Amino acid sequence: MLRAVLDEYGGVDDAGITMETRFHDDLDLESIDLVTLGGHLQARYGERVNFAEYLAALGLEEIIGLTIGQLVEHIADCLRDPGER
Repeated sequence: MLRAVLDEYGGVDDAGITMETRFHDDLDLESIDLVTLGGHLQARYGERVNFAEYLAALGLEEIIGLTIGQLVEHIADCLRDPGER
């Protein structure tokens, strides 16, 4: 999904993406790009992964510093059974 968003900007080498990679500072993604990514996540996972709600709970600095790892953790949390959380 991330590749689909990044390909619109010429793509990014997979080796350059780690759990610490930041969406804004490292990948130069803007808020509209995060909205696009959220659409991809919703199409894949449905309402279980609500990226817009997740972003809405963050402050501006947290959104600017958002990493791939934080997104992965959020998705994993959303997909766990409620008893596992």
